[in-house]
Amino acid sequence: MRICIGLLLFVSSLAAGRSSAQDANSIAPQEVTFRSGELTLHGFLLKPQGEGPFPAVVWNHGSEAKPGTGARLGPHFNLYGYVLFVPHRRGHGASADQARWIGDLLDEELKRNGEEARARLMVSLLEEQLQDQLAAFDYLRTLPFVDPTRLATFGCSFGGIQTMLAAEKGAGLRAAVNFAGAAMNWERSAVVRERMVKAAQSARIPVYLIQAENDFSLGPTRVLSEVMTEHGKPHRAQIFPAFGTTNQEGHGFCGQGSTIWAGPVFSFLREQFWPDLPSVN
Repeated sequence: MRICIGLLLFVSSLAAGRSSAQDANSIAPQEVTFRSGELTLHGFLLKPQGEGPFPAVVWNHGSEAKPGTGARLGPHFNLYGYVLFVPHRRGHGASADQARWIGDLLDEELKRNGEEARARLMVSLLEEQLQDQLAAFDYLRTLPFVDPTRLATFGCSFGGIQTMLAAEKGAGLRAAVNFAGAAMNWERSAVVRERMVKAAQSARIPVYLIQAENDFSLGPTRVLSEVMTEHGKPHRAQIFPAFGTTNQEGHGFCGQGSTIWAGPVFSFLREQFWPDLPSVN
């Protein structure tokens, strides 16, 4: 009950736009290490003030070589009472010494063997990196201030693909939020589309599909929503108004538009984590 009451206060505070409360409730990113098989990976942990236990979210970064620490997003999650963990998968950012960067590998494969081979390698590498995401959840479960029964996966772009792969596994998670997973590759790769459809068909947890209207392709949200409806998989789908003026700006809605999507997304999480908690209008 203490967590539920605190959550209601967090929601009301953010809705009122109290940035000072947001700042006060957030702790700067803490760099940590965790194991993924034989690899030692790095990640960034942002937690609310207090002892918890708090629900927690893993944020799956995209294909960028140098993902951020979550410093921009962390205050939103912390204000709502969530721990945010941003693991850097093998070959990315602070974990760059554990493998080659996926972008270089895909560029090389494209030059050698063409578009279809690149798509197949992309799916294979993301399946491999799924182990890093699952290891991140294993790490969270060891932390005394995290509630191991209330964990969710978020992801943007390549991270949205990661999110769908985790939703297919279930892995003891309660919810998934997929921001524009595969939007940049949807029209160019049947291989990627087929893998995403398979994950949607087999999803074991509720999924929230989100994009901005001016993203590269809205196929991920529209098609996967239809697939999940057909297979009776609990989900929500929402296409927000255009964000910025370009496809790239629309694709970046996940990271730059958090003040817009925070309310609906945290309402969705509240329904999964505390289904008996009264709605907040």
